[in-house]
Amino acid sequence: MRRTLNFLYDGCAALAALCMVGLLVMVMLSILSRQLGFNVRGTDAYAGYMMAGVGFLALASTLKKGEHIRVTLILNALHGPLRRALEIWSLGVAVLLSTLMAFYSCRLAWQSLQFNDVSTGNDATPLWIPQLVMALGSVVLAIAFVDDLALELLGKRARVESSEMLRNE
Repeated sequence: MRRTLNFLYDGCAALAALCMVGLLVMVMLSILSRQLGFNVRGTDAYAGYMMAGVGFLALASTLKKGEHIRVTLILNALHGPLRRALEIWSLGVAVLLSTLMAFYSCRLAWQSLQFNDVSTGNDATPLWIPQLVMALGSVVLAIAFVDDLALELLGKRARVESSEMLRNE
């Protein structure tokens, strides 16, 4: 099961990297088209879709690597059972919020598909396509939070200490 979950997180990170490359291609195509005097419709919209894909698809992998921003002022002051209780409470709230975000992201993509909702740009992209990427990233993030909560409850969650303080100027 652990190998499958890690594959899921890494797969979404790889898709986020592909979206980053797609974002670069869209920006470069937009620049080149302006310089060479031709028009490629929808490059700005597709760049935005790719940017959303990068953000949402990378969420779970970033969480699992301990790179999300955490306010640890209170957490670092606590030790033992109080610290563990705060971790469990925080992860429980995160599971609730990420599950709600996943549910409503999936619902939005489904409704866009049902209503044949398209973008307002001249490319008229069906909106369920970029919304599906957002929904996938949200679902995988919710899975990652449930995974972290289960590991914390079982006492198997590895403490990932951020090196952010080392990078301060």
